[in-house]
Amino acid sequence: MIYHAARLVALLEAYAVYDPEIGYCQGMSDLLSPIVAVMEEDHEAFWCFVGFMRKARHNFRLDEVGIRRQLKTVSQIIKLKDSQLYRHLQQLQAEDCFFLYRMVVVLFRRELTFEQTMCLWEVMWADQAAIRAGIGRSTWARIRLHAPPTDDLLLYAIAACVLQRRKLIIEKYSSMDEILRECNSMAGQLDVWKLLDDAHHLVVDLHHRI
Repeated sequence: MIYHAARLVALLEAYAVYDPEIGYCQGMSDLLSPIVAVMEEDHEAFWCFVGFMRKARHNFRLDEVGIRRQLKTVSQIIKLKDSQLYRHLQQLQAEDCFFLYRMVVVLFRRELTFEQTMCLWEVMWADQAAIRAGIGRSTWARIRLHAPPTDDLLLYAIAACVLQRRKLIIEKYSSMDEILRECNSMAGQLDVWKLLDDAHHLVVDLHHRI
C-alpha cells in the first residue's frame, strides 16, 4: 500500500508538470489508482494516465463546463425516460443532477469495487475504440448490435443508477441533500452488470434523441 501510494504521488506530480493548465485536482488519484495497480512500470502507467486524461481532463476545469455538460445529458436522459421522476427532481430543485457530481468526476470509481470499475471502464473504452474505428450509429443499424457505441456510456450508466432507485427517491426523499446521501452511500451496493445492461437499454431507447 505504501509503495502504491508513493507511486501515485510521484505520477500525479509528474502529470501536474506535464499539464500545468489542469495541474493536480482532487479526484485524479481515483482515476490513476487502477492504472497503477495493473501496470508495474511507472513510465507506462504515466502515459496510460495521460491518454486517459485526454478524455477526462475537462472534468477538472475550474469553469466546470465539461461537468455541467455531462450532468445536463444525465438530466436529459432521466427526463426522457421517466417524466415522473424528473418532475419530482424539479420539485426538489435537483433536476440539474448536481447530486451526481462525484460519479461524473471520478467515473464511478468510489461507488464500485476495483474489479467492477475495470469492467465498466473497459466497456466504455471499447465503445470509444469502436467509434474511433468508424463503427458509429449507421454501421450499428446495419449489423444490428444490441446497442450502438457511444462516447456517453458513463452518463447512461449514471442515469441508470438513478432510475434503479426511482421508487425510493420519489416516495422517501424530499430534498436534494437526501438524494446526495443516498448516492454517497452506494459504494459496494451496485451490480455492475445490471448497471451496464440498464445503460445499454437506455442507449437503445434514447441514443437518437440525446
